Order: sequence, then structure tokens, then C-alpha cells
Amino acid sequence: MESTVHLRHARVSARKARLVADLIRGKDVGQALDTLAFLPKKTAPMIKKLIEAAMANAEHYAEHHGQTVNVDELYVKSIQIGAGPTMQRFRPRAQGRATPILKQTAHITVVLDAR
Repeated sequence: MESTVHLRHARVSARKARLVADLIRGKDVGQALDTLAFLPKKTAPMIKKLIEAAMANAEHYAEHHGQTVNVDELYVKSIQIGAGPTMQRFRPRAQGRATPILKQTAHITVVLDAR
């Protein structure tokens, strides 16, 4: 039984978020949460919260449909990070010019499954 959760328009670049995602892909949920708890990256708390939400979704779905799910058997089946829309801002520069500042966003999808 899969449990999927999405985070859209996260204010982090997709390239930086993939560094964290590669560390936890395929791991058990408990091990992934431990890794994220002590990782000094901006994306780590975001992904940790997504995994906790996916665990809650799996428990709720199982309870609603009369099934049982053991949280210890869940693992990170897949985690995908794609680029979201880029916000463009402009900074004034010399001689009346302006240079763009690109504020990138990412879309993060986490899928948990039972082994």
C-alpha cells in the first residue's frame, strides 16, 4: 500500500534538494527520519515533515479501509524533486542598469510503501 505526499513551490532550488533526497532514497522510514534530524541542510526539515505526513496518511488510509499497516515496515519507495516556477526579481546596478535575481522553487514528491 503506497502513501504519496507532495510539497509544491518549496523555496529551495531543486539541485540542492536532490542532495538530501539522494541520502534517504530506499531507506526505512525510521532510518530516514534519523538521518534528516541531524542533517544541516535547509531541505532536511521539509522532507522530514513530508515523510511524517506520508506516514500519517498511510495510517489513516489503512484505518479507514479496515486494513492494518505497521509503521516499522514502511520505507521510502521513491522521492522525486522537480524544478518549480522561478521568481524573478531585479537589483539596480550602475549606470541605470538592472540585473535579474532568480529565486528558484522546487516540487517534492515522497512515496512510502510497505516491504
